[in-house]
Amino acid sequence: MPFARWDRRITPYLFVAPFFALFAVFGLYPLLRTAWMSLHRWDLLDGPVAFTGLANYAELFTDPHFYNALANTASIFLAATVPQLLAALGIAALLDRPLRGRTAWQAVVLLPNVVPVVAVALVFTQLLGRDQGLVAWVLASLGASPLDWQAHAWSAHLGVALMVIWRWTGYNALLYLAAMQSVPRELHEAAALDGASRARAFRSVTLPGIRPTLVFTAVVSTIGGLQLFAEPTLFGGASAGGNDRQFQTLVMYLYENGFERFDAGYAATISWVLFALCAVLAFANTALVRRFVGRG
Repeated sequence: MPFARWDRRITPYLFVAPFFALFAVFGLYPLLRTAWMSLHRWDLLDGPVAFTGLANYAELFTDPHFYNALANTASIFLAATVPQLLAALGIAALLDRPLRGRTAWQAVVLLPNVVPVVAVALVFTQLLGRDQGLVAWVLASLGASPLDWQAHAWSAHLGVALMVIWRWTGYNALLYLAAMQSVPRELHEAAALDGASRARAFRSVTLPGIRPTLVFTAVVSTIGGLQLFAEPTLFGGASAGGNDRQFQTLVMYLYENGFERFDAGYAATISWVLFALCAVLAFANTALVRRFVGRG
């Protein structure tokens, strides 16, 4: 009997112990190590040079390149995330209705997400080419001049945002669809009996019913948007983000400092500031979704 009581108390912890062990090695330790590195002048190859305290943070908050990267990240994030989530919600609402070949449509919607990001970048780079791209051909047929998408901040941000929207809209749409199908149909029937229009039922029944999924996608999209790296890097072909850094994101600037200038201490500082931004904006987005979407 004592062994049985011990077994009931200890066994659950043994089952979850592998997760915490892996998190400690691959999550907690790198986090604390990066925090320690951010307090040093730390060469990527030679290791710590000198303890500097908060000097790296003081330098970062007066660094114009940091604020430029922050502004670019915010601009691309807004241009990509808001249309992406709205489009995903609309696609999910369409797929939630009776359709022929629903499974096939769902597979088509998810297809962009399984395409490697390198392939996506290559396709969009060709589409947005200044002289030979499809978009340039359309503009020329309309009498407009060719557009160098990488040369201007607004066009580069839009080009990167289009890649993000194309790649992630279908994934979020399927998450919303799964959540919509879990909303009890009795609620929709009651709304219809009360004379609610389809739009009113969607706003008053569906959205409150999928609020946890809305919160999840808002948080994940926020974190992903702030950590944007692959799409703008492949779009411009360098971590500088254009000749004038017009589309350099925070993670691109982190990469430039850490792996091109070998200033690991400064790169660690950027990573911790980015971590703080992700946490603050994730909580803010959670609060906004809960405020503007009813409790159901």
